[in-house]
Amino acid sequence: MSASTALLTDRYELTMLDAALRDGTAHRRCVFELFGRRLSGGRRFGVVAGQGRLMSLLRDFRFGDDELRFLRDERIVSPETVSSLENYRFTGSISGYREGELYFPGSPLLTVEASFADAVILETLALSVLNVDSAVATAASRMSIAAGDRPLAEMGSRRAHEQGAVTAARAAYIAGFTATSNLEAGRTWGVPTMGTAAHAWTLLHDTEREAFQAQVESLGTGTALLVDTYDIPEGVRQAIDVAGTGLGGVRIDSGDLPLVAADVRAQLDELGATGTKITVTSDLDEYAIAALAASPVDAYGVGTSVVTGSGSPTAGLVYKIVARQGATGEWMPVAKKAEGKGSQGGRKSAHRRILDGRATHEVVRIAGAFDRDGRVDPVSGERDLIVPYIVDGEIDASHEGASGVRAARAHHLAVREELPVQALALSRSDPAIPTLYLER
Repeated sequence: MSASTALLTDRYELTMLDAALRDGTAHRRCVFELFGRRLSGGRRFGVVAGQGRLMSLLRDFRFGDDELRFLRDERIVSPETVSSLENYRFTGSISGYREGELYFPGSPLLTVEASFADAVILETLALSVLNVDSAVATAASRMSIAAGDRPLAEMGSRRAHEQGAVTAARAAYIAGFTATSNLEAGRTWGVPTMGTAAHAWTLLHDTEREAFQAQVESLGTGTALLVDTYDIPEGVRQAIDVAGTGLGGVRIDSGDLPLVAADVRAQLDELGATGTKITVTSDLDEYAIAALAASPVDAYGVGTSVVTGSGSPTAGLVYKIVARQGATGEWMPVAKKAEGKGSQGGRKSAHRRILDGRATHEVVRIAGAFDRDGRVDPVSGERDLIVPYIVDGEIDASHEGASGVRAARAHHLAVREELPVQALALSRSDPAIPTLYLER
């Protein structure tokens, strides 16, 4: 077993568990849902990501000797509760939206059916994974849409927590980026990696020409040379002089990018390097990428903006109990009703209404009393959004690892084609499609 993930949680989850074991409610069957009341940052759609990571983390959600000792020594829960956690394993069921799926306000992204004891202690882990991964994926998708057919590389490792950099690269790749600079993301999740040299490489050498020569000798003429350490036109001349007109690419990391890119393209063409690509970096976000749409740019590298959600570092998702069984086994909907923070009680099924290939509505059907499954099939013209992740404690491994990432990426790129045209705009607005709540 890997390092335990059981204490990646908030204290009150275990104190609730402790109290529920004392008063006999811990084993009541409950349904919890993870959803967003609104889309962060005034975005027109969201992209959910992190489910595959969450499943892997739940495999290690166990209380070992060190975790139990901490709970005991700090008197966080009673000795009886510590004993009950010795053999803890999640035995409930989890279903939800596929990773990479689009979502809107109220979308039931994860549904956890289990005893209160099993379900309540997953809140923090589930939210910490999906809130950050979905924020990155949503920002990355907007950047991918703005970039069109031009490739995007994620280069934000130095602007994030060391593990957050890996998960951000994963989420960005799912949402349309083509590569990452982060090697751990490549090893763990199968994300393609890229990278050549920084300004430090040029400054290490006595001349820019010597730096270019050494890079070409090491990486070949297909490499991309960073031409803006000193004077950009001179850097371009030196690059082509060293590598020839077959140079793979040049990278620009400073200046007024639309103007500089146009000048560099003209210079490359004049020198006969008509096939040399231009990659631009330098604090890009979706708005800067969109502004470069008419410029002769071939690829983008994005750092800070994508790993921080481009101004919305969390998706604002919440995890709430929506139904529970009563003392005699009957199911009843429950919900918080506070103004501005209320939710819809009852277990839900979710479908997307499609007309002529375009999404028109998010359809959420709410159950009152329901059987164990609680789901309904979509009607004609609707697509079912829910898939199983865990059934009676058994995790579906197809969502995990590099293969799960590839499947999530393919799914995202496919369903993005369903977005109505108004969803592609970058300005703040209402969600691109409304959410309909229907009783069943």
